[in-house]
Amino acid sequence: MSQSRPKPTIARFSAYEVNFASHELFKHGSRIIQRQPFQILCLLVERAGEVVSREELRERLWPNNKTFVEYEDSLNTAVRKLRAALSDSSGLPRYIETVAGQGYRFIAPVTVEEKRGLPETADPGGAGGVAGEVAYGLPIEPRPSSAGGEHREATKLKPKTGKLWLSVVAATVLVVAIVGSVLWTHFHSSHVATARPMLAVLPFQNLTGDANQEYFSDGLTEEMIGQLGNLDPQHLGVIARTSVMRYKNSQAGLDQIARELGVQYVMEGSVRRDGNHVRISAELIQMKDQSHLWARQYDRELNGLLALQGEIGHEIADETELTLGEHKAAGTSIALPQNFDAYDLYLKGQYFFNKRTAADLEEAIRYFQQATIKDPNYARAYAGMADAYALMGGYSGRAQTEFMPKARASALRALQIDDSLPEAHTALALIVQNYDFDWQTAEKEFRRAIELNPNYATAHHWYAEHLMWRGRFDEALRESEHARQLDPLSLIIASDNGAILFFSRQYDEAIQKWQFVLEMDPGFSRAHLIRGAYVEKGMFAEALADTEKMRPLAVDSTYLSWRTYICGRSGQKVQAHQALEQLLQSSRGGSVDPLIVARGYIGVGEKEKALVLIERAYAQHSNELTSLKVSPMYDTLRGDRRFGDVLRRVGLSQ
Repeated sequence: MSQSRPKPTIARFSAYEVNFASHELFKHGSRIIQRQPFQILCLLVERAGEVVSREELRERLWPNNKTFVEYEDSLNTAVRKLRAALSDSSGLPRYIETVAGQGYRFIAPVTVEEKRGLPETADPGGAGGVAGEVAYGLPIEPRPSSAGGEHREATKLKPKTGKLWLSVVAATVLVVAIVGSVLWTHFHSSHVATARPMLAVLPFQNLTGDANQEYFSDGLTEEMIGQLGNLDPQHLGVIARTSVMRYKNSQAGLDQIARELGVQYVMEGSVRRDGNHVRISAELIQMKDQSHLWARQYDRELNGLLALQGEIGHEIADETELTLGEHKAAGTSIALPQNFDAYDLYLKGQYFFNKRTAADLEEAIRYFQQATIKDPNYARAYAGMADAYALMGGYSGRAQTEFMPKARASALRALQIDDSLPEAHTALALIVQNYDFDWQTAEKEFRRAIELNPNYATAHHWYAEHLMWRGRFDEALRESEHARQLDPLSLIIASDNGAILFFSRQYDEAIQKWQFVLEMDPGFSRAHLIRGAYVEKGMFAEALADTEKMRPLAVDSTYLSWRTYICGRSGQKVQAHQALEQLLQSSRGGSVDPLIVARGYIGVGEKEKALVLIERAYAQHSNELTSLKVSPMYDTLRGDRRFGDVLRRVGLSQ
C-alpha cells in the first residue's frame, strides 16, 4: 500500500492543469477529455511516480459493478483516449507509462497545491454532464472517425423535388423555432449548465424508400444545423455538418454519439414523401437521462406553398419573443434557398470542397458556379466559390495570381448580396491575408465572422491559422480548440492543429497529431506535412517514405520539391541534385509557385537562388509566404538582410 498523502487541489505538468476541485483538465486554457479518462488521470497524478494497478483503476471507474466483464476493453479505451488528449504515446511515453502485467505510472514532473475543502462529488447537473457522470464529469474529448465531408454524391433528382424541397425547408424553420424555445426554456428552468451547452443534429433519415431523395434528408440536416446554429450562438453550440454526417446510416447508439461529439442534447428526425404529401418527424433528447424534451410530426401538402411559408414566418416571430432568462434568442436565421437545384449544387460543391485536394477543389468550383447560374443571388454559393479559389493555389502548387482575383470577386459579390453572411467575411479574410498580406483587415474580418456566428467552425479554424502565421501560438491553439469543439470529427481541423504544434517547434506533438489523422484517412493530404516534422527530427527515412506515399496524389513539382529538400537536408547530395534537375524541368513553362522551387534550393544549400525565388514569390503574391515567420525551413535564411526585407513587406517582421 502506498503512503497517504495530501489530496491536491491543482496539479500542473507541461502545458496541462488538473483541477481536482472543479473536476476539469485544461490545456492552454481550454477544457478537455471526458469522465473516465479524467478519473484515471486524477488517480495517476495523485500518485505520480507510483504504479497504479489495473484493479485499482477498475475500482475507481466501476465501483458498484463487480461483475463488469468488459472492463478490460473499456479501461484500455479510456487510457487510449487519455493519451490522445495528452498527445502521449504508449511506445515513447512522456506522461503515462505502461508497467507490463501491473498497471500504469505517471512519469512527468507534477507541481501541486494541497486540498482545502474540496467537494466530495460534482454537481450531476453541472456543465458538460452526461448520463451517470459524477465526481469527474466533463465534456468529451472526441476522436475523429472519418475524413471531413465524406458524404454521398447526390444522384439526379426528379422534376417535382424542387417543390418538395421548398416544403421541407419551410418546415425546417418551424422546427427550429419550436426546438429553440424548448431548449431555452429547459436551460433556464433546470439550470442545466453554466457553460454553453452543445447540440448535435443527427442526419435525418430518408424513409421514402427512394435513394434518389437522399439529398432531401441530407439537405434538411444541413438547414437544421444552420438555423439552430444561428438561433442564439452565444448560448448554444451546434456541431458542424462534417462531424454529424459521420453517423449517417450508423448503428452507433445515442450514448456513444453523445460521448464522441461532446454534446448534452441530440436531435433526431426523418423525412417521408408520398405523392404530393411530405411528412417530417423530429425529436429533441437530453442525453443526461435520455429524456425526450420535445417531439413533433408535420404533414404538409405541396400546394399552397406561399401560404405555408407565411404561416411559418409568423410562428418564428412569435417564438423568438420568448424571454430566455437574462437573454433572448437571437432569432436570426440563415437565408433560405429559393431554388432547390441551386442548393443541391451547393451541397455537392461543399462535399468536394471538404476533401481538400486540387482536383476536388476544381470540382467544387464547378458546382458552386452552376449554383450561382441557377440562382444569381445565392450568397452562400458565391462564398463557397471564394473559399475554393482561395485555397487552390496552396493545394495545386500554381501561382496565386491565377485564382485570387476570382476569389476576391466571389467574396465581394457574396457580401454585396448579404453583408451578414459569416462565410463571406471568412472568405474575404483569407483572401486579404494570403494575397494582400493585410493582416489587420484579415483579423477584423475573421472576428466579424465569429461575431456573426460563433458556431461557424471554419471561421475559428482559419482564424487559428491566421494567429499561427503571426506567431501567436497560444491564441492559435485556443482558437483551434474552439473549432474542434464545434466540428470534433473534422480531419482538416485536426491536421491544422498539428500544423500549429509544428510551427511552434513542438515536433513530437505534431507528429502524434498527424499520425492520428493518417490512421483515420491515410490519403488526407494536409496531414502529410508530417514529413516536415520528420526532417526537423532528423528522421529522414520516414520523411522520404511519407513523400513516396503521397506521390500518386501530389503534383510533380510538389513531390520533387520535397524529395530535393529531404535528400539535401539528409546529406544525399547526388539524389538531391537529381531531384532538383527534375524539379526545374517540370517547372519550366508552367504555372508553379516559386516557393516550391525555393524549397529545393534551400534543401541543397543554394541560398542565393532561394532568395531570388522568394523575391519572385512576393511579386506573384504567393500564399506560401504566410509561413515565412514561423516555418523552420527558412531558419538558414533568417540572418540575411534580403530575407528580412521580404518578411517586413509581407507584414510579418518582428
